[in-house]
Order: sequence, then C-alpha cells, then structure tokens
Amino acid sequence: MAVTVRSPLLAAGLSGLLLALSFPGGPGLWPLLAVALVPLLLAVRGGSRARAFRAGLVAGMVHFVILLYWLVTVLGHYGGLPWYFSVPALVLLALYMALYVGFFALGARVLVETLPPPAALWLVPALWVGLDWLRGVLFSGFPWMDLGYALWGQPALIQVADLLGHHGVTFLLVLVNTLLALLLSVGQESGPGGWGRLRLAAPVVLVVAVVAVYSTVRWTQVGQQMAGAGRMPIGIVQGNIDQDLKWSPENQGKTMAIYIDQTASLFAGGVGARRPTLVVWPETALPFYPANSMFVEDLQRLNTRFDMALLTGAPWYEVVDREKREYDYYNSAVLIAPTGKFIDRYSKSHLVPFGEYVPLKPLLPFLAPLVESVGDFSPGVIGRPPQWRQGRLGVLICFESIFPAIAGQWVRNGANVLVNLTNDAWYGKSSAPHHSLAMTVFRAVETRRSLVRSANTGISGFIDPLGRVVRQSGLFEPWAVAEDVVLMEGKSLWLRGGRLFAPLCAGAALAAIGWSVAGPRRRRQTL
Repeated sequence: MAVTVRSPLLAAGLSGLLLALSFPGGPGLWPLLAVALVPLLLAVRGGSRARAFRAGLVAGMVHFVILLYWLVTVLGHYGGLPWYFSVPALVLLALYMALYVGFFALGARVLVETLPPPAALWLVPALWVGLDWLRGVLFSGFPWMDLGYALWGQPALIQVADLLGHHGVTFLLVLVNTLLALLLSVGQESGPGGWGRLRLAAPVVLVVAVVAVYSTVRWTQVGQQMAGAGRMPIGIVQGNIDQDLKWSPENQGKTMAIYIDQTASLFAGGVGARRPTLVVWPETALPFYPANSMFVEDLQRLNTRFDMALLTGAPWYEVVDREKREYDYYNSAVLIAPTGKFIDRYSKSHLVPFGEYVPLKPLLPFLAPLVESVGDFSPGVIGRPPQWRQGRLGVLICFESIFPAIAGQWVRNGANVLVNLTNDAWYGKSSAPHHSLAMTVFRAVETRRSLVRSANTGISGFIDPLGRVVRQSGLFEPWAVAEDVVLMEGKSLWLRGGRLFAPLCAGAALAAIGWSVAGPRRRRQTL
C-alpha cells in the first residue's frame, strides 16, 4: 500500500529538521541522513508543481536557518549590526540557500511524475548534486555544509570521495533517500511500468556494495602507501587571541609574546622529543605588516633559535602608485626560513564577498563600510607551492578549505601536504568551527594528502590522507602540538577526472527535466 502525505508543508519542515539534526556542532545524528529527505520526497508526489516548490522552500528554510544561526553573532558582535539587521540578513541568506532545495523539489516532482521509477531513482540524486555544485560556483560560491559533509566523522564511509569527491558521498545519501521514498510510494507488488520493489532496490544495493568494496580496498591501499611515504615533523600553534583585541596596536607585543612562547613549548621536550622543522601559525596571526614592523627581529630570532621555518598568516601590501598613495592589500601566508629571510608568500585567491571585498564596488559604494574593519583585499594567484625541505605546501587560507577546486589546484601544481590557516574566532562558540573542520576533512580524502590546520581559536588539528583526525584542539584554548605528517605523492582519481562528476550530474538532471517538460508538448503537437 502506497504512503500518502496529508500535510506536505509539515512533512517538508520535518525533512529540514532532520537534516539540521544530522550535522556536526549540534546533535550530529548522522544516521538520520539515510531518511532525512524521505518526508520531502513523499510530499512532492501528487499535487501541483508549485506545491512541490513551496515544500522544498520550507524544508530549505528550516534546515538553513538552524544551520547558519551563527551568522547573527558574526554580524552583530563583530560586524556591529543591530539584531534588526543581522536577523533579516540570516533569513535572506537562508532563503537564498533554500531556493536550491525548492528547485530540487520542483525538479524531483517533474522527474517522478514523467519518468519511470528506475530512471527517476538515479536522476533525483543527480539533481541534488547538480544544485549543490551550482550553489558552490554562483556568485563566488557558498558550498557550506553540503549533505555529504555530515559524514566527516566516519572516515570508513567517505573513501569514495577520492573517486567522486564529497559530491559522490552526497549522491549516495540522496540515492538511498530516493529509493526509500519510491518504495513507500508504489504498491506492494509493483509500481508504474511494472517495476516491483525488489527490482527497484536491487541496483541500489549493488552500487552500495560496490562502493563498500571500493572503500575497503582503498583504505588498505592508502594505508600501505602512507606506511612507505616520507614524513615531516610539523608543529601547530593555536594562539587563542581574542578577536576584539586582535587588531589593537597596543596588543601587538602581547600577541607576539603568546605565539613565541607557545612555539618555544614545541621544543621543550629535550633530546629525543619530536622537534618540528616547520611551525604553522593561523591566518593573520601577525596583526601587522611584517615587512616593516619592529617585531620582524623577534621572528628572526625565534626561527634562528630553533632552526625552524615558520608559515604564518599576515596582512601584506604592494605599492601600486606611491605618489598617489595607491596600494594593493592581501590576506597572505608568509614562509620564513630559519635565517629569518622571507622566502615565499601566497595570498588568498578566493576572497569572502562583503567580508574582504565588495563585489561590483563601483556600483555598490554604500556597502564599502562593511569591509572597513578587515580591509578591502585583492586576490592572489595559486602558483608553485611554497616549499620547505621536502614539504611542498598547498596553502588554504580561511574558507578556501571549503572549495575542493582550490585544494585540487594546489595538488595538481605539486603540493604533497595541505595547510589550512584560518581564524574562526568570528564564529564564537557556535557550530560553525565544527562545520569548517568537517569540510576540511574531505579535502584530505579527495586529494589523498595530509592536512595541517592552524586556527586562531580552534579547531586546529592534523588530518591524515584517509580523513582521520589524528589530533585536534578544543575551542578557545591555547594549543601547541607537533606531529610527523605523511607526505603523499601521486594524484587521486578525483584529481584525474572525478571532479567532473558534479557538473555531469547537473547536465544529466537538466537534460532529463528538459526532456520531461518538452516531451508531452511535442507529443501533443504531433496529434
């Protein structure tokens, strides 16, 4: 007997709630992912397409308002906006994100009503993945916590990401949800087109079994590669500098003293202790322009004392026209040798709109004050990875870690370890730092590279190429730890072509919807 939904909007809201409960930083009930979309998918069957879109919009709003609640704190506490501006900003962003869920529900409705269940079964997940991909590229991209990221703490379940990326994990989750919804929607014996439940489920069971075998094989293979790979001792320092004090000139000396003392603690173990050859400080750990600061000598003495290199975040500038006092400003990571010489620099290439620059600034001059507190930065370029000894560093600054393409570009350029410098103090004690860490885990699996993460107030840590968080800090605490980091070579299948999976899903779903919509019209015209 088929299951029917009496209140589609209530069912959609339930899906939004189940999705929110699945993600880290809250309950983290990741098993709910297997059923979270089922109420929404049941709600879109029957009724009008407009009702399907509304149901998707409700599911998206419930999910994203809960997921992104921390935006109110960021805009209110650090952006200085009153609640009557910050709360509507959250609602508007959630509405934008929810539109994708609305279009998913609408598209799923079209696919389910016009195609046989075996076709809809695969195209509905392709539609979700395609919309996720689109959300990650439109308007600079905001791929915050796509569905698959919720499995970050289950490394055995995400190994397929080195083949299809995190989108592949999302596809499998939506596939399971779609299967359950279809099984509940068709009769006990057979569905439309004569497809019985067993014939509908069998291909999905087979695919899941193949993915499980692949994951097991890759787990063993990568583990063996790690055992034979080179290693490099790297230290992380989490300064835990209060964001309200971070840029205060009178606190620069205190900030430097904290980082220097914590770095020294990495070398306090005596003979036989792990002594890092590279130490990583967070994004803008230096709250000044290092090239002309009185604290440069302190950095040089620190590096020389411990015979170490330092990779630290710092603002940087270049002169465009000295007479006109025109400069380009950058959010950079600077590599400093044991001699104290600045030997390399990477500047953040994917800037945060309205946080680090104003899009279409000549057309929107009234928005310029929004970035005055952090600066109007220029983007950098991803080139040759900064190198220290055997480590070729793919540097991800701040939320660059949520973009798979940036990590992939670094590895294609030769990086054998990824390094994420970030300052998540803006998020306060919310779920956002947990989200940021979760997304970073997938960059390690997709590229099969170790990832070293240094965050001002946490969460810092070491992630191995299998996606296991080897060590991690807490939030808002000082932390200094060193680990022998595996340096992997070679390119994963995701880097060789698997990264095209998501746009191919988008193309397949769009073509199927177009055929579904245009097909009946063509048939009517020929009658």
